[in-house]
Amino acid sequence: MTQDELKALVGRAAIDYVVPGTVVGVGTGSTVNCFIDELARIKDRIAGAVSSSVKSTERLQALGIPVLDANEVERLPVYIDGADEIDHGGYMIKGGGAALTREKIVADIAERFICIADESKLVQTLGRFPLPVEVIPMARAQVARRLAALGGEPVWREGVVTDNGNVILDVRGLSITDPAALEAEINQWPGVVTCGIFARNKASVCLLGTAQGVRTLTWA
Repeated sequence: MTQDELKALVGRAAIDYVVPGTVVGVGTGSTVNCFIDELARIKDRIAGAVSSSVKSTERLQALGIPVLDANEVERLPVYIDGADEIDHGGYMIKGGGAALTREKIVADIAERFICIADESKLVQTLGRFPLPVEVIPMARAQVARRLAALGGEPVWREGVVTDNGNVILDVRGLSITDPAALEAEINQWPGVVTCGIFARNKASVCLLGTAQGVRTLTWA
């Protein structure tokens, strides 16, 4: 199967986790686009969606799915999104599409995070994919120095401005053996909006696209 076919496979499988009559949390990226297309087929069975990016909002609305502001919703039964990496504990790196902060906000409202990904995203230890960190522009150089002191190699993702008006540092060279501790450490630095480690908001379920079909990984 091609990567596009694997994405379509898990996009369809995620529909089974949508709770009828409720608002669905919807993430960002090419795999999520497959899910959005499938969601459009059952749009009459849901109350709408909360989206984690402008691009996803535009796609949802174009397909006739109402999009609610996150402030209008107290809880979401599920948030369905992809990942750049996921380990065997359900911890993830996200932010390759620069939507990490809004993704983390929607994930925090949701009761369950359903990760949809192809099998290439499953890793033993996070960090092969560069860790994105969203930073307020005036703090970029100082946060980069702090990340370098951790042993990382931060690179400014030039030309990219997040939906929140901030910049992204991509950090190479990290081996993230304690995702929760590193997430907490980086997130407390002045000027950091959030980092792309999803440990506090880790996956409850991962639907992994493989050549043999969808493999389901589940965590408490």
